[in-house]
Amino acid sequence: MGPTNVALVKLFQADQRVRAARARLDAATKDVRVQERRTNDLAERHKLAASKLKELQSKAGQLDLDLKTRDAHIEKLRTQQQNAKNNKEYQTFLIEINTEKTDRSKVEEQALAMMEQIDRGQKEQAELTTQLEGERAKLASMKEQITERIAELQAEIDALVPDRDAAAEAVPAKAREMFERLAERLDGEALSAISKPDRRREEYVCTACNMDLVTDVYNKLHARDDIVFCPSCRRILYIPDDLPPEVAVKIRKEPAPKRTGTGRKSAAAEDPIARVLTKAAGESVQNAVAAGNQPGEFEVIVDGRVLGMFKGQSAENLQRTAQFCLSEAGLNVAIQVLDKSAEVPAAPNS
Repeated sequence: MGPTNVALVKLFQADQRVRAARARLDAATKDVRVQERRTNDLAERHKLAASKLKELQSKAGQLDLDLKTRDAHIEKLRTQQQNAKNNKEYQTFLIEINTEKTDRSKVEEQALAMMEQIDRGQKEQAELTTQLEGERAKLASMKEQITERIAELQAEIDALVPDRDAAAEAVPAKAREMFERLAERLDGEALSAISKPDRRREEYVCTACNMDLVTDVYNKLHARDDIVFCPSCRRILYIPDDLPPEVAVKIRKEPAPKRTGTGRKSAAAEDPIARVLTKAAGESVQNAVAAGNQPGEFEVIVDGRVLGMFKGQSAENLQRTAQFCLSEAGLNVAIQVLDKSAEVPAAPNS
């Protein structure tokens, strides 16, 4: 893959490590966060109950003051009644006193009902206080138990973030922006490896959504530096380490040498130079396929003797590869590769 795609894969891997560490921290603190929510909810209930109780006590105080005021007014009316000058004035004070007593009875009923509500509120407040103290003690104990674990996980995250930042800096700005958008939308799964389900067929799929991909997707990723997206899930595609060209690309093997009528192998097959050249041709053909080119056919001459026709990427590539393989095999010979692909060789004499 090209440098941009390689940098994107490194960024993806670094980002995955950071996200995995954060997920472990989130899992470790999950119980504590649940306990914190329970404690906070209970504290809110306690606060509301205290506010309601305070309001009831305020209303009860107002009713008590109202009763005292009415008692004072009734006592005043009684004094005035005793000093009445005639029966009519006496009866007037009597009616007013009875009315005040009736109103006072209603207020007294309200005050008694209010006192019952205050008693219930005080009991609820006491229960909530006990529960809240218990939940807070439990939360403190849980925090104390996982403090060391949280510190370890946070230290792991702090150590991974600089590597992730460095990997991001190595990606070109435009590609990095695309990666960040995809990572945010897909929970970090911005990239997807390609896979070859059947090693006998040159067909590929996206491992994230199992969508079939075009046949030349491998060559696009291997030989170019373009960013290739899955047409289905829109993730950025990349080549995994377990899918090298010799596994990913189907290469036609050279036909086996024909046997003579006696059943013995031909001289070319038994010749060690020919075997080495066959191996070199196979490597040159792989280079051609990986580059997206069609292999050509070339004439090979060794020590002035025509050894045969061999396929390869180019005459220069085949000669360079053959010289390396021959040297590695300890065969010191002069080799020449000629481009005869356009010519039709004459049939050998039997």
